[in-house]
Order: sequence, then structure tokens, then C-alpha cells
Amino acid sequence: MSRQLLQSRDPDILAAGAALRRAARRARELGRRTDTPVYVLKRGRIVDLTQEGKKRTGLQ
Repeated sequence: MSRQLLQSRDPDILAAGAALRRAARRARELGRRTDTPVYVLKRGRIVDLTQEGKKRTGLQ
């Protein structure tokens, strides 16, 4: 997070990072439950996080 955001006095700005992390976690959980792809950009490549989790646990 940038210094400017950390120095903000606006409570909404300060809470935005945590809210984005919660939303991302819920999107991943929903994607796993419904077998729906959740795409993100990782190291310049588009990756499906639901498939990545299956590969890690061997559930394909």
C-alpha cells in the first residue's frame, strides 16, 4: 500500500485494502464451490485460481 493511503485520515480509504482482500477471498471460495473460474493476472499471465488450487491439492 502506498504511503499516501497509509497517511490518509479517511476511514473508508483506510478500510479499502481489507475490504478488497475479503472480496477476493470470497470470490475464490465461491469459484471453488460452484466450479466457476476465477481469473487473475499473475506475473504477467492470466491464471485461473480455482484450477491452481486443484493442482496444489491433487483434486483434478
